[in-house]
Amino acid sequence: MSREYKDSGIEWIGKIPKEWKNARYKFSGCFVKGKLPANQNNEKLGVPIIGASEMLGKECRTFTTDANVPTCSCNDILILWDGANAGIVANKCEGAVSSTAVKYTCTDERFNKQYLFYLLKNAEPFFKSKVNGTTIPHMNSKYIDDYVCLLPSLSAQQKIADHLDKVCGEVNELISLQETMIEELKAYKQSVITEAVTKGLNPNVPMKDSGIDWMGEVPAHWGTTKIKRIARTNSGSTPRNISDSDDSNIIWIRTTDINDEVVYDSSLHLTVEEYSSASCPMLNEGTCIVAMYGGGGTIGKSGKLGVKATINQALCSMEVGDSFTGEYLFCILRSVRYYWMKYAVGTRKDPNINQEIVRNLNIPFPPLAEQRSIASYLDTKCSEIDSLIALKQTKIEELKEYKKSVIYEFVTGKKEVC
Repeated sequence: MSREYKDSGIEWIGKIPKEWKNARYKFSGCFVKGKLPANQNNEKLGVPIIGASEMLGKECRTFTTDANVPTCSCNDILILWDGANAGIVANKCEGAVSSTAVKYTCTDERFNKQYLFYLLKNAEPFFKSKVNGTTIPHMNSKYIDDYVCLLPSLSAQQKIADHLDKVCGEVNELISLQETMIEELKAYKQSVITEAVTKGLNPNVPMKDSGIDWMGEVPAHWGTTKIKRIARTNSGSTPRNISDSDDSNIIWIRTTDINDEVVYDSSLHLTVEEYSSASCPMLNEGTCIVAMYGGGGTIGKSGKLGVKATINQALCSMEVGDSFTGEYLFCILRSVRYYWMKYAVGTRKDPNINQEIVRNLNIPFPPLAEQRSIASYLDTKCSEIDSLIALKQTKIEELKEYKKSVIYEFVTGKKEVC
């Protein structure tokens, strides 16, 4: 017998099974807002702090022993309340709920908890569309309270939840496999860059010990030098007020704008007046830049300008002279990124490097013709690897979209679990 449907009264859902009912979240549960822990540590003391990164599936790196912070268990439903990803829904998290998230506790016995999670997960695009705030985007509980949730029988909810657990679990495994391959390709790319930058392209040339840890052996006919001997360094600044108006035409690069690639634009621009007031240096196309602040996840991020631009104080610029090519220096910066923390200094939680540390970094110094050959080779090789990474990333996005569509089809009754 074919399934009978009725109009849900909700435009984007359309028809639902005739026997299903509608309910509102505000009558079905309550929210518990997380808190900022009084103490945090990286030594795994206490419980993990669950925030945006952990809700997105990243490994937790920060822990707390603060017993006053609300906690969540594996089956609890979390909604990210603040930040760029506000509106996302997650479960399978255990630890202390950070101040950026809320725990949704269902008090309605008509709901299966896992089915309710998939209902909320299906509503993510709606929640994200309601996020507001210019400085720190945030959710508002009224949009969840008044959101209509679909209510089949408990037995139907259990079937849907079990089916989606199975299908989404299989999709998540496929996504994880693609992510693993991407990390392997990135590691391979890093090894290719380091090998070419420090060993050259001819495997048969005599080698010598460079006397520098990160380089190891280099071709015997190469020299070594410091960045300050082959490039002029500088750093930028931040204007007191940034309008980012229609008259803001000057590209102003910050750490968030670089990711070990050529940089053609920035997320914020300056007017001529703002640029002049901050005494920012105007840098030529081809200038290399490196991030000096932000801890291990940010220090050493590099870029090469594809346009004329200026920078803020968190970046160090390097303009090479005639004896060195910017393309080869950029290859060196990408190679040495993971060594910068060794040279970081400071008493802050996240140590920094500074312009002096950058200037005194020891680097290989091959003949100019070899610099060009190495840079050209790496440009081609890295493009090939990047294309493979892009294919894997496209596959991940396709899998994520498939998972969304499967959740939608079953929690709205478009498909029935056999």
